Amino acid sequence: MSNIEQAGTYTLGDFTVNRMGYGAMQLAGPGVFGPPKDRDGAISVLRAVIEAGVNHIDTSDFYGPHITNQLIHEALHPYQDDLVIVTKISARRGDDGSWIPAMAPEELIRAVHDNLRNLGLDVLDVVNFRSMHGLHGPAEGSIEEQLSVLAELQHQGLIRHIGLSNVTPSQIAEGRRICDIVCVQNQYNLAHRADDALVDGLAADGIAYVPFFPLGGFSPLQSETLSQVAKRLDTTPMQVALAWLLQRSANILLIPGTSSCDHLTQNLAAAELILPVDAIAELDGIATQPAT
Repeated sequence: MSNIEQAGTYTLGDFTVNRMGYGAMQLAGPGVFGPPKDRDGAISVLRAVIEAGVNHIDTSDFYGPHITNQLIHEALHPYQDDLVIVTKISARRGDDGSWIPAMAPEELIRAVHDNLRNLGLDVLDVVNFRSMHGLHGPAEGSIEEQLSVLAELQHQGLIRHIGLSNVTPSQIAEGRRICDIVCVQNQYNLAHRADDALVDGLAADGIAYVPFFPLGGFSPLQSETLSQVAKRLDTTPMQVALAWLLQRSANILLIPGTSSCDHLTQNLAAAELILPVDAIAELDGIATQPAT
């Protein structure tokens, strides 16, 4: 395994986490629905994550649903003292695997308790409210009611910290008027850079930015420039894409996901890759290039 500490650490609420983390979404079945094909393999990946020094795992009880959190509990409970588990709420799954908004107060409360039960915790480290005003990307709409519910659950001692996901700058501003926001989780990668200004603004305020789909998600990054840079550096395109994110801003925390121990090793190795200035300049142009 690589030395992920080379990527440094960042503050997440009152926690300090390694900037190279792990996203557990892919441990569920196809389409993030149902059980994994290889349950023992999923358990092995989670244990390898911890052995590699990762202390930030991203999950949700609507992955599966329930499956991913139950796997985390089976593999890692009792949890090591420095492990920070970040979950998210505001959606539920239909019988057909569809993603259904679940933002009513009673649904949010139920989701927090579901996460607590399936993870085997008395308090959740960080809960991200994922705005469902837009299913496939941020869309405007008030989140005051939902954040007020989470703030009350935080007051009750069920949540330590609150974050936001799939949100616009105005929603972040609205949320910060209600409670402290410790992280923002939006789609961001080499080819999807709509949040460039947001990343910098959050960094100035000491708030973590956690890009989901750092490797493109359901549509993996494809770029001739990325491939050429990786070849020149004798590494893989995905390692270059992750290294670019780590060097983009110190407040970026990575949560690349995989259900394979081999891919996990490759992802974590990006923590040791330092991109030269000329490579970064080339990579910065990808967002304006057509996909190849």
